[in-house]
Amino acid sequence: MSDQDDVNPDDTEDEQQQPEPEQAPGSTPDPEPEPTPEPEPSADPEPAADPDRVPEPQPQPEPPAEHPQALAAPAAPSDGRKRLRSALWPPRISRGQLVVALLLFALGLGLAIQVRSTNDHSALRGARQEDLVRILDELDSRQQRLQQEKSQLDQSLTQLQTSSNQAKEAQEQTRQKALELGVLAGTVKATGPGIVLTVDDPQGQVKADMLLDTLQELRAAGAEAIQINDVRVVAHTYFTDVPSGGVQIDGKTVVQPYRFTVIGNPQDLTPALNIPGGIVRTLEKEQVATNISEQQKVTVDALVVPTPQQFAKPAAK
Repeated sequence: MSDQDDVNPDDTEDEQQQPEPEQAPGSTPDPEPEPTPEPEPSADPEPAADPDRVPEPQPQPEPPAEHPQALAAPAAPSDGRKRLRSALWPPRISRGQLVVALLLFALGLGLAIQVRSTNDHSALRGARQEDLVRILDELDSRQQRLQQEKSQLDQSLTQLQTSSNQAKEAQEQTRQKALELGVLAGTVKATGPGIVLTVDDPQGQVKADMLLDTLQELRAAGAEAIQINDVRVVAHTYFTDVPSGGVQIDGKTVVQPYRFTVIGNPQDLTPALNIPGGIVRTLEKEQVATNISEQQKVTVDALVVPTPQQFAKPAAK
């Protein structure tokens, strides 16, 4: 027998005829519950999970492609500054650029040194008015001396051109010129106005370079003949320091006090030695005593023995 045959029809009718429970007055009837829909059986039921089965990796979803407008969007200002800073530092310098930079630096340094050396008047800026007047007087005297020499040369040329006996006049001028050259070469004695410069150096502070600077300043001031102690100064004179102390001039040892006997215009020689930054101020800084004596007649009697020429010969005209 089936289960439906076991159901009593009377019981079914009684259930259908049961009266509904009365509700209290004023109360709302309870809503009838909606039937819950039964899940539809899937067409392909999933098989039971196998505990020994390794799950296959699921493919990752691909990221969405960026929109073209997003690529063209301008970068933030901070990003631009970072890129600019990374491009500028550290600097990337090639070998050619480094060589060009060094050449330009050397050129600029040379120009700066040249401009500074030509425009350096610091020694004259701190000079007193009397020192400046003395320097101007020295320049004027030098100009007058050069003008006088020019006039003498012009006069000699005129005499040679207008003289009736040009051979005799030329011979006389040649003899006079030989005497002048003998004074310069140190083979002839000389006399005339000048000064005597005495350098007293008991502590041995004076070196060969200081005596050479003194000689150069005297020559620049127009000295025509110079003698230091008993040594005649000529064109090839040289100064050397002695290891044991003292100075040698042309291989001869001279001891202090050093005595410069100079023939020339005293009004030119004395200011040249006393100018600011001159040799007298330099020696005074070294605690060396100096004395300048102007005289109307100074004699330079030390002579130089000329050496025969080995290679030089007069050139034919």
